[in-house]
Amino acid sequence: MARCASLCEDANVQISATIITLNEERNIARAIESLRCCEEILVVDSGSSDRTCEIARLHGARVVEAPWLGYAAQKNHAATLATHDWILSIDADEALSEALEGEIWKLKKQGPGDDAYEFARLAQYLGRWILHSGWYPDRKPRLYHRQRARWEGEFVHERLAVQGSVGRLEGNLLHFTCESLTEHVKTMNSYTTLAAQELVAEGRRISWSRLLLDPPLTFIRAFVLKAGFRDGLEGFIIAYMAATYTFLKYAKARIMGGRD
Repeated sequence: MARCASLCEDANVQISATIITLNEERNIARAIESLRCCEEILVVDSGSSDRTCEIARLHGARVVEAPWLGYAAQKNHAATLATHDWILSIDADEALSEALEGEIWKLKKQGPGDDAYEFARLAQYLGRWILHSGWYPDRKPRLYHRQRARWEGEFVHERLAVQGSVGRLEGNLLHFTCESLTEHVKTMNSYTTLAAQELVAEGRRISWSRLLLDPPLTFIRAFVLKAGFRDGLEGFIIAYMAATYTFLKYAKARIMGGRD
């Protein structure tokens, strides 16, 4: 605790929110408008061809254009460009709930007692809030002191590695995911390619048994064990798409060279 106190001895904490973007004109205004608790909003854009940068500037964000470095590296780069040491990292399709915003205001006033803070993500999928299926609470650290944490991961599913204590805030980070199945399929195709590249880079060998058995097991885990059936049709679709994701990831990895 003494270490954190040395980093946060001023209770009047100032926060830089960072958002990495590429063609996010549909989402960026909502994300920025939810960040009233932050002294700075920094958007690092990697070549949007739509109105992302224009909208971000109109809503008061500082926009920096930078070439794409990968998810983790881009978020680390954004943290280095920020004005303040406390970083709140969200994606363009996310937004703070009122409850979470209120907790952050309280934290700023009282002063933090930890090096980073995690909170749950509540996802909206095909217009429905998903409370099961393994999607909730999906707690992740997103608010952190940049001297005590760094993003890791070369391909996809980056994670924040914290050197110190991680506290918890109870409010939800709202995640506005796919509005259509077409959008989900497009995103899944891109992510499974990155996930397969990661498997091959790690030297993982994908056997026929894994290719055949893991997808149905993924479906059972999401729909039955994680109570996806309680999310209705959307829960069934989530489980089916998760199984498809697993199959595509493994099939692509085998084609790329990760065969047994």
